[in-house]
Amino acid sequence: MAETERGRIEAIHVAAAAGQPLHAVEAVGVTAHVGLAGDRYGELATGRYSNHASGKPRGITLIEGEELDRLADSTGIRLDPGQSRRNLTTRGIRLNELVGRTFKVGSIRVRGLELCEPCEYLQGHVGQPILAPLVHRAGLRGDPLDDGEIRVGDAIEIAIESASA
Repeated sequence: MAETERGRIEAIHVAAAAGQPLHAVEAVGVTAHVGLAGDRYGELATGRYSNHASGKPRGITLIEGEELDRLADSTGIRLDPGQSRRNLTTRGIRLNELVGRTFKVGSIRVRGLELCEPCEYLQGHVGQPILAPLVHRAGLRGDPLDDGEIRVGDAIEIAIESASA
C-alpha cells in the first residue's frame, strides 16, 4: 500500500543570466531534461556552471523554506527565497530524502539528483557566512522528466511505500 507525503511550492524564482538577481514568478514553463523557461540553467544555459566540466545537470534547484527559517533563527542571517539562488522554495517536505527518487511537483515528475550544496559563489553573492550553516541544508538539484508548468501553490507529492498488515 502506498501513502502520499505532501508539501507545496511556496515561491518560484528564475534569472536570465549568471550573476543576475533572481526574480519571482507565479508560474514557469518546464522542459523535460532541460529546466525552467527563462532561467539561466534551463533553456537559456547562461548560468555560471552551465558548461561546467563536471557535466552535472542543473535543471531545477529546490530549497526548503524551513531551512531558510532555521538559518535566520540560528544565525540571524535572513535570506529571502530568491537570495538562496534556488528556483523553487518548498514547504512541508524534506528534500534531502529525495536524492535518487522521483517525485511530482504539480503535474511534473522530477528526479532528485543530488544535494545542492552551498558554494563560495553563493556566499559571495549573499555577502554573509552561509557555507557552514547550510552544508547539507541548501537544497536539491533535480531533473524534470516532463514538459509542462509549475505554479506557486502546487503540491509536491512523494509516494511512500508502507508494509501491508
